[in-house]
Amino acid sequence: MLRDPFGREITYVRISVTDRCDFRCVYCMAEHMTFLPKRELLTLEELVRLADVFIELGVRKIRLTGGEPLVRRNIMYLIEELGARVKAGRLDELTITTNGSQLPRYAAAIAQAGVRRINISLDTLDPAKFEAITRWGKFDRVMAGIEAAKAAGLSIKINMVALKGFNEDEFDRMIAWCGAEGFDLTLIETMPMGEVDVDRTDQYLPLSLVRARLEKRWTLTDIPDRTGGPARYVRIEETGRRLGFITPLSHNFCESCNRVRVTCTGTMYMCLGQEDKAELREALRASESNELVRQAILEGIARKPKGHDFVIDRRHRRPAVARHMSVTGG
Repeated sequence: MLRDPFGREITYVRISVTDRCDFRCVYCMAEHMTFLPKRELLTLEELVRLADVFIELGVRKIRLTGGEPLVRRNIMYLIEELGARVKAGRLDELTITTNGSQLPRYAAAIAQAGVRRINISLDTLDPAKFEAITRWGKFDRVMAGIEAAKAAGLSIKINMVALKGFNEDEFDRMIAWCGAEGFDLTLIETMPMGEVDVDRTDQYLPLSLVRARLEKRWTLTDIPDRTGGPARYVRIEETGRRLGFITPLSHNFCESCNRVRVTCTGTMYMCLGQEDKAELREALRASESNELVRQAILEGIARKPKGHDFVIDRRHRRPAVARHMSVTGG
C-alpha cells in the first residue's frame, strides 16, 4: 500500500490526459492559453504503463481528467485499456470528469469500456450564461451529451462551481433539475489557481453560506458517504439525491486525503494546493523496467503534505498556486 507520512493510504489517482480543452471557462483558464507542445505529453501507452504501476502499488480508483480528456486523440484506447483492469478486478473503478461536449460521440463507448460513473461540469442551466462563462461552449451540445450519457446507463454527477454574482441564484433550480433527472450534484468553491482574466476574490462564495440559504427551502441530512474525493455529502430529502460540498477555502478537506494528481506530462503533485512535485516522465523513459517509476512515486508520496495552502489573497489579488487547474488535472 502507498502510505503518506500522516498514515493516509493513497488509493486514488487523478490522471490528466491533456491540458487542452474546447472550452475556456473563466475561472479555469485565460481565453488565449498557450498549451504544452504535444511532444511533452505522455503517450497513451505511457499513461497505461504508469497506471499499471500505481495499481501494483495499491491504487484502486483512477479518474481521467484534463483539460477536457475527451478531446485527446485516440482517448478510447486509454479508456478501454484501463476499463479492462476494472473488468479483471485489478482496479475498483475508472471514472471521468468531462465538460460533456464530446459525450454525444463517446458516451456509449465509455460505458461499454467499463466506466460506470462520470462527473460533468455544469455551472448554469441558462444558455446565455453558460456561453458567457465557458466562452466557447455550446449549451445544446452539452445537454445532448448528458442525454447520451443517461441513455448509455452512466451514473451522472453534476459539478457546479459556486460563483458570487453569477450563479448563486440558480442553486435551487439546479437541485430541482438534478432531482428530476436522477443526478447527484456537487457544489465547489472557486480555487485560486493560475492567472485568469477575472478576479477570483470577487467570485468567491463560501459554501457554508450557500448551505444556510439552501436549508431555508430544502431538508438537508448529513450522510457519511465518501466517493474517494473531497466532497462532504448530504441527502436532499425532497429529491432523494445527494448534494456534495467541496470546500477547500471555507473548510479544509485534507484530513482524509487519499489521492495524488498526475499531469499529462507525467508530473505527480502530491497536493493540489502545493507546488512540491515528483517527475515521473524521465523515470518512465529511462528504462523499460518499472522500478525507477515505482521509486519516484514512493519518494513523492513520502513528501505528501498534511494539507494545502489555498487562501483567497484579497490584498495582492493573485492565485495561491501559479499553475492552472487545467494543467494539474482537476
